[in-house]
Amino acid sequence: MNDVERAVDHDISPAQGLSVGNCGVGASVPRREDDRFLRGRAQYVADVRMAGMRDVAFVRSPVAHARLRAVRFPAALRGQVFVAADLAGVKAIESASDFVAFKRSAEPILAEDKLCYVGEVVAMCVAPTRAQAEDVAAEVTLEYDELPPITDMLDARKPGASRVHDAWADNVFIEVREERNFNAALDAAPIKVRRRIRTSRQCAFPLEGSGVVAYWDARLRLLTVISSTQVPHTVQRCLADCLGVDDGCVRVISPDVGGGFGFKCVVRREEVAVAWLARRLHCPVRWLQDCREHLIANAHGC
Repeated sequence: MNDVERAVDHDISPAQGLSVGNCGVGASVPRREDDRFLRGRAQYVADVRMAGMRDVAFVRSPVAHARLRAVRFPAALRGQVFVAADLAGVKAIESASDFVAFKRSAEPILAEDKLCYVGEVVAMCVAPTRAQAEDVAAEVTLEYDELPPITDMLDARKPGASRVHDAWADNVFIEVREERNFNAALDAAPIKVRRRIRTSRQCAFPLEGSGVVAYWDARLRLLTVISSTQVPHTVQRCLADCLGVDDGCVRVISPDVGGGFGFKCVVRREEVAVAWLARRLHCPVRWLQDCREHLIANAHGC
């Protein structure tokens, strides 16, 4: 039995059973997490259980582009359905790149005034179980006026094309110019190969969809968010900024993540919405993404 086998057999970290000579740059070091994965001891967001936990289902845009006129639901469901107006004081998620030419945009946590893509979150419904939350969501109706959708990148650059962001003059979010004389080098090249390559929409599809559990500790004045994310520090900073609280009042925990492929390297609107709701209701709140939500609402893959 080698060092790694002994470490796994005694349920200790493999790294503890390795000699110093086997470590360092270039050494093949066994992964520390494999033991619990192989033994079925991993813990994902869906495994988190808390007393009094409530579940969330989101109402999402059924169209790609529209003016949102109203969100309507029965008066009896007030307190279970939350819309953009309820999140007064919550800041939008802003894109802020260091590139000078990068156009900034703001993404409201729940859609207001305009719907920009199929699957955009419009309303948040909460109930004791996910099934009940989905029943509440089924009672919500959206009133909107459809706008011309943008389905092709090249068509989006044409004059007169419908704009995603009304404040922009066009749909180009960044333009980078090469200072060197590229055309001269191209003209002087002895061999020229021309190809036009188009790719269709791609969606990363990890085994575990996104998931968030949030709870507020009134005694410690601490918001804890357990999220299936690859960037907990980024999520923590964004949550503090959007909710208008000090950094020290937000803790983000990234448990075992069942795949990400870069998709879980962004801050999700659902994370902010669930965190806000946990503070509002003073009880643990959970959202688990299903496959339908994942395929409809996720960002493009790379």
